[in-house]
Amino acid sequence: MSDNYTKAIRFERPDYIPMSFHINASCWHNYPKEALFDLMEEHKFLFPNFKRPSADWKPYYPLVARKDEPYTDPMGCVWHTSDNGITGTVLGHPLEDWNAFNTTWKIADPNTTDGLYNVDWNAAVENWKKIKVNGGRFGGGLRHGHTFLQLCDLRGYENLLFDMIDEEPLLYELIDQLTEFNLALVKRFVDNGCSTMGYPEDLGMQSGPMLSPEMFRKYIKPAYTKLMKPARDAGIPIHMHSDGDIRTLVDDIVDSGVEVINLQDLVNGIDWIAKKFRGKICVDLDIDRQSITPYGTPEQIDALIREEVSKIATPDGGLTMIYGLYPGVPLENVKALMDAMEKYAFYFS
Repeated sequence: MSDNYTKAIRFERPDYIPMSFHINASCWHNYPKEALFDLMEEHKFLFPNFKRPSADWKPYYPLVARKDEPYTDPMGCVWHTSDNGITGTVLGHPLEDWNAFNTTWKIADPNTTDGLYNVDWNAAVENWKKIKVNGGRFGGGLRHGHTFLQLCDLRGYENLLFDMIDEEPLLYELIDQLTEFNLALVKRFVDNGCSTMGYPEDLGMQSGPMLSPEMFRKYIKPAYTKLMKPARDAGIPIHMHSDGDIRTLVDDIVDSGVEVINLQDLVNGIDWIAKKFRGKICVDLDIDRQSITPYGTPEQIDALIREEVSKIATPDGGLTMIYGLYPGVPLENVKALMDAMEKYAFYFS
């Protein structure tokens, strides 16, 4: 976490609006690699440490994002994807039948895994120490989908919603076990001095959330509050990400201790986001990937970024922005987006 980022999220007059541009691994076989490399070289503000790789460079595809290679994670969930680089979907739910709970299924060990992959935590801690000795900072974070989505992956979405409605006793036990697993991970990051703590989890659909506000408050919010407490008590900034329309959940999400909220722009509405958060809580704005950037013109893309910055940012801070590139966006639009992000990062300077 840079000093400028800290200033932005804590309304301490940053020198510029922090901008992040992530290229999904699937892009490397859906675009000419050299064209993407050229754009990265041309936009040094967004890619300050980029060095063009050798001709034989190949992208790395995570285990959950390998076509024709189903992956069983440490929780017993089986992932499938249709394209290399695109995070897959869990099609094998180890607790689809409650009879497996505490018999054939056991929750993963937080001393050996983060819940998605096996992890050598001793090596990780040594690496964090080296980073801090050299004056750097490292961010902590749970895996994407740590609580609600993990329950969906274990039980299946429809089963989980029926569990909530039926007040299934085993669901309470499962949530308790899962929360304790996640809490062990949080404490490891916090105890080793992470600079931020992230809690990424998609809760929204295209219109409305994936569960009702009442069910969120009853089953999920208590876990969020418990998981965020160690970071909150340590004064570590808490970052929460969710895709989708989360407007009816956001008050409860923020109430759990969130300092930076990462949400999608057009799905939730730019004006709504500005009215709700401007000058109060830092917005890490997830830039549209559904309409304007893939199907609009470069001029419309420039206008979108300008509108978002002018409506949400303040001279004191309160805005960071992020874009995730996936296949299907014309290269001229990719360039226009990079240009706009670099230009409007200095809107208040």
